[in-house]
Amino acid sequence: MGDPQYLSFPKLALAQSVFTLASPSTDHAAKETSRTALQDAIREHKMAPLYAYLAHPQTGKLNISGEGGSGALSPVISRTNTRSEAPPAHLLRRTSSINAPSIVGVLGGKLDPSATLAWDEKLYEQLKEENEKELATIAKEEEDAAETQGETEVQGSRAKRAEFYARVGDKDKALEAFEALMEKTGILATKIDIVLAIIRIGLFFDDKLLVKKNVDRAQQLVESGGDWDRRNRLKAYSGLHLLTIRAYNLGASGLLDSLSTFTSSELCSYSELVVYATLAGAVSLPRRDFKSKVVDAPEIRAIFGAGSEEERLAALSGTAADGEEMAVDETSQKKKKDATATPNPTAVNLTTLASGSASADAQAAAEPKLDFTPLATMISSLYNGNYASFFRSLAAVEESFLSKDRYLYEHRSWFVREMRLRAYQQLLQSYKVVSLESMAKSFGVGVEWLDRDLAPFIAGKRLQASIDRVKGVVEMERVQGKGGQYHDVVRQGDQLITKLQKYGQVVRLRGSERS
Repeated sequence: MGDPQYLSFPKLALAQSVFTLASPSTDHAAKETSRTALQDAIREHKMAPLYAYLAHPQTGKLNISGEGGSGALSPVISRTNTRSEAPPAHLLRRTSSINAPSIVGVLGGKLDPSATLAWDEKLYEQLKEENEKELATIAKEEEDAAETQGETEVQGSRAKRAEFYARVGDKDKALEAFEALMEKTGILATKIDIVLAIIRIGLFFDDKLLVKKNVDRAQQLVESGGDWDRRNRLKAYSGLHLLTIRAYNLGASGLLDSLSTFTSSELCSYSELVVYATLAGAVSLPRRDFKSKVVDAPEIRAIFGAGSEEERLAALSGTAADGEEMAVDETSQKKKKDATATPNPTAVNLTTLASGSASADAQAAAEPKLDFTPLATMISSLYNGNYASFFRSLAAVEESFLSKDRYLYEHRSWFVREMRLRAYQQLLQSYKVVSLESMAKSFGVGVEWLDRDLAPFIAGKRLQASIDRVKGVVEMERVQGKGGQYHDVVRQGDQLITKLQKYGQVVRLRGSERS
């Protein structure tokens, strides 16, 4: 069906830079790096609309009054196409930012006071003038194509217009241009590419309703005959969207499936996909699936087990021989060294990402340098029952990943709470009674803190247990399995027989009275 189109813009990494600059949870060095990257991108791509959207003195989203004050919108970007309908799915109620689409909406108006982007009126006018000149050139090309060439050339000019608006960050005009392009397109593959571009625009501006609508739209197009590559890309798009609306259980399968066939480098880096897939699987999968699809997944182990920069690049570029294990004893390592058979290649291979003149090695080197140690420790310690280490690594994961990623930030507290619940359930399911003191020692916390943390889970029936503070124990209330169901049937059957016997006696008595 041809190579995918419209992949260049918008740059989602730029939206992450905006988040890093505005978030109160990122450090000063990261903010300055993001500010520089943002300023450079605005100048390079002549992003006058985005510049006004972010930095305008009255309405800029990086201006405290612009984001949290009167709610006035940027002069170049409105909320058209974002609130025209009610949330279409019950899942969307889980996110508070849905009703106010904004590139920094996940922060809930709690912007860092230092998160400013200097407004330069002269620069804005210069960028705006260059935008107008480029639009005039595109309009002339479209007119010439309509007069002297065919429909294919006209569509090419329309595509340039749509990509231009996506590049400069004008949301409404980009959506309008892509929809106009969609109406005139008869090729299924091109239609899918257009819808995927619209989804990225929605992700860039954190418009969850727009993303939800177009993920469903893309799914229908793919099911009507989409090729493997576009079907595969949609898995990553859908999985990432489900993370943003806190549907980790639904997004986990698509994200984990994408690990071995990842081609959506326009959406996120492979390293980021590994993080998203690992977090989604850790919080939602049953223990057996968690073991096979996360803890022992070769794609995840290859990345988490890379102890050096060379190993990381080798794993990402597909040149590593075998995914390094997170915790391997000396005997198994010796076996690896002595092995003479041809090793199996790691499933992580970015060769499929290489496009144009870029090589897999170059793209692997461009991957963000993330320290996966807290994440690797969290999943291994949870599975192996090392709960004190799990609690420490969970806190590190919140600090290193959840608080610094725009897709994870909004639901970080929920994730941490659910992971604590999962650890409690895993420990308590093996016991009928556990002392609070020994349980607190296992988790490396105090008894009073553990009591307070368990109470909401028990009160909400999320944890089938009760706390006896007099005895200082946690007593499990067993959820009945097949044995319990059998006893329920017998008990209810006995009750039914007793009632029938009483009913029969009443009937006989009344019959004897009539006679």
